[in-house]
Amino acid sequence: METLRRWRADWRFPTAVLCVYGLFSTVKPMEPFLYQYMTGPDKNLTDEQVNNEVLPVWTYCYLALLVPVFLLTDWLRYKPVVVFHGLSLFATTALLRWAYGVPGMQSTQFFYALVTACDVAYFSYIYSMIDLKRYRKATSYCRSIQLVGYTVGSALGQLLISSHLMSNDNIVVLTLVLTSIAVLTSFFLPMPQRSMFFHNKHTAQKAATEDVEKHEDGTGGATEQASESAVSAGKGLDEKGPEVQELEVDKESCGKVFLRLLRDFRQCYSSRQLLYWSVWWAMATCGYNQTVNYVQGLWDHMRPSDNFVIYNGGVEAAANLFGAATAYGIGFTEVRWDQWGELALGGFSGLGGGALFLMTFINNIWVCYVAYVIFKCLYMLLITIAMYQIAVDLSMERYALVFGANNFGALVLQTILTAIVVDKRGLGLDIVSQFTIYASYFVAIAVVFLLRGLYTICTTQRNRKDPTPPVKSEPPDFEENRF
Repeated sequence: METLRRWRADWRFPTAVLCVYGLFSTVKPMEPFLYQYMTGPDKNLTDEQVNNEVLPVWTYCYLALLVPVFLLTDWLRYKPVVVFHGLSLFATTALLRWAYGVPGMQSTQFFYALVTACDVAYFSYIYSMIDLKRYRKATSYCRSIQLVGYTVGSALGQLLISSHLMSNDNIVVLTLVLTSIAVLTSFFLPMPQRSMFFHNKHTAQKAATEDVEKHEDGTGGATEQASESAVSAGKGLDEKGPEVQELEVDKESCGKVFLRLLRDFRQCYSSRQLLYWSVWWAMATCGYNQTVNYVQGLWDHMRPSDNFVIYNGGVEAAANLFGAATAYGIGFTEVRWDQWGELALGGFSGLGGGALFLMTFINNIWVCYVAYVIFKCLYMLLITIAMYQIAVDLSMERYALVFGANNFGALVLQTILTAIVVDKRGLGLDIVSQFTIYASYFVAIAVVFLLRGLYTICTTQRNRKDPTPPVKSEPPDFEENRF
């Protein structure tokens, strides 16, 4: 029993349980064939209905849900939102099986928006349970196990459909069973003891410390009196039960949560390095989501599923497998990303844009498949690095805030792009024109970050040659007015 207790208290236990959950929640055999499932005899929708009416619902609902779900994640301390993540995925799959028509498929997109909005809880949870030195390995494990799940699901879907072992409806039912296992697994996750705002147990101790600091410039008696008062406050807090203690701390936090949110937001993004990584995150995730959401339409345009055998599942399996390998390898790679990171962001984003151009203009389904695998691997490589870099630069409590802000920025961009390019109330462009815009978008990202990366490297080299800082001529009190 003692060994089991120690193992549950170790960082490996919550990481392992979260990885098992991540595996079963991402095994989705029908996902690579979702476009064909909705446009085929099972749901009987047209290409225009799927591209211009059904799929945009996910983007709009995701944007509307992200901020409320983020605040709920902090208030409930991550675990309940992870459980809700699994339940929403179950509802999405059930509606996909038993709902029909455009409204029915739009409802699946709403619940899937709930799933993706709750993703922030999946990654935020592990950072609330482990030490800073474990961040890189935990990030690579959680990201790579998700990609392994997608790989298994895609390969299984390809096998079942190509060999006609199951009908499409039965494959969706199989996904429901796997999702149920994920939901059951989520209940075994340990409950975090604190969160960023609503359950910050250090608030009372911090307030007591500030009381001492306010009296440090006074007389010795006053300082002694303040110290005794602070000690008494801390002692009184300890003498109360943990539930009462947490209630008092939460009561104070709820009154100032909005101001603390703004303060921590400004403090998080005061780091230029973190800001640049976050800008790339938002821009690249926008383009990545658009590409992944609509790529099946491009594949069907090049090789209609009615006339040819399609290999969408095999391609997704290969893309996720290589992506998992790159994500896992980041956990064991030592690179000075503070110096070379921006150049890597620009270079690899440019390669991703080139892959999208190949997909769009080389009218060959196999070239399109290979280019998609390359594009997805490049994104998974960079997003894993970005996650790790942000986790290192931030404290545990601020991690979810930055991830939520980055995803919100990506969604704002994605909503604008969807409303203008995809939605039938906007331009309503065909699938080839859409991917031409997505490819150009990634090239623009590459140009921006290549220029920034070259500037960073030149600045670093110049500082190495002249390490002596310049002598400042300002008076000492001028420093206070720098900003």
